Amino acid sequence: MKINKLNSIILLGLVAIISILVAQLLWTKEAFTLEQKKLSQKANIALLEVARKLYEGKDHESSCQNPVQKISNDYYIVNVNNAFEPDILEFYLRAEFKKMNITTDFEYAMYNCQSDEMVYGKYISFSDKEKAKRTVSFPKHKNLVYYFAVRFPNETTYLFSSMRFWFVLSIALIFILLIYVYSIFTLLQQKKYSELQRDFINNMTHEFKTPLSSILIASKYLIEQNPIKDDKKLYTYTDIIINQSNKLNHHIEKILNIAKSDYTPLELKKETVLIVPIIEETIENIQLKYPQAIIKIESVSNEYHIETDLFHFSNLVYNLLDNAVKYCNEKPEIIIQILVENSTLKLKFIDNGIGIASKNISFIFDKFYRAQNEKSNEVNGFGLGLYYVKEICNLHNWKIKAENNLENGTTITLSIPYKK
Repeated sequence: MKINKLNSIILLGLVAIISILVAQLLWTKEAFTLEQKKLSQKANIALLEVARKLYEGKDHESSCQNPVQKISNDYYIVNVNNAFEPDILEFYLRAEFKKMNITTDFEYAMYNCQSDEMVYGKYISFSDKEKAKRTVSFPKHKNLVYYFAVRFPNETTYLFSSMRFWFVLSIALIFILLIYVYSIFTLLQQKKYSELQRDFINNMTHEFKTPLSSILIASKYLIEQNPIKDDKKLYTYTDIIINQSNKLNHHIEKILNIAKSDYTPLELKKETVLIVPIIEETIENIQLKYPQAIIKIESVSNEYHIETDLFHFSNLVYNLLDNAVKYCNEKPEIIIQILVENSTLKLKFIDNGIGIASKNISFIFDKFYRAQNEKSNEVNGFGLGLYYVKEICNLHNWKIKAENNLENGTTITLSIPYKK
């Protein structure tokens, strides 16, 4: 169900981004066409004004017919029916194009009726660098005597430069699409590796459980036999086998539960409970395992209550106390402080253990992480205890923090929203 939902989200995201990209490209194309029309209109108006000014001071009257003809996107001819000087034409062209904010380079040519050919005028550049004289041929046009032609050789480049925003936006969208595709690919790869890891853990733990169950059954049967009971040494060895098998079985169950919680989140059965009695009961269980441990509760009240899952909260406290005892070189002394600060119930587990290196303290809640220290080889485990604690805190929306004490040991603080 979750995989189908993830695939649907990925597919919808891809369709949405591709749709936006296609729409952006269509808008860009439409904007280019509009810019082309605008340039054509401005060029037409400017050339009309040039033709009108060439008539000024002459006895001829301008024709009512539009003298400007657009031959192609970048090529215009203007019929003036009047003699004119090249220098005056260039002056008017520069002035009118500037007035219409046409800043692209242009070149012009005039028809010479004596030689019956188009005479190239000049290449006018608006950039700092002067362009060399071009040798572009301008075609002649029938039925026209006094006319000139104008060409915009860089029209396409000019239009693209005026649409920089649209192109930058399109490139940005393409870049976002590529990042999205890469992120999805990475996510799917991580999901694949996670599933392989989970399957490996499940298979390995199940492979361990089958022979372990046989060992436990055989050992429990063996310890009940009279010859074993009569031989103190054999009884001790058999008891060690049972205890160690139970410990190994406990580790395997923990790994299976963690692997299961990765795929299907743990379900909490919340209820309102008093926390002090739960902690006291957990302390009794820990002291059965570690009789030498001294664990005290410091609280101004025994009436603190929270809404939690009783089973998982008990396991959380047990894991924190178990870690505090195991990672201690001296006689374990643990203080559990319970106090309320600014509508937050703080549960502090203060121990006198070996502490945690500053560079490792941010990783202790990661799955399978075990910090290397002097007790690493002595303490059995898979680095799942504190990961489980962190997961339970996340499910409750609690905060958890670990820090080293000034002298020795570590303090782990749970911050729980609290209402009296």
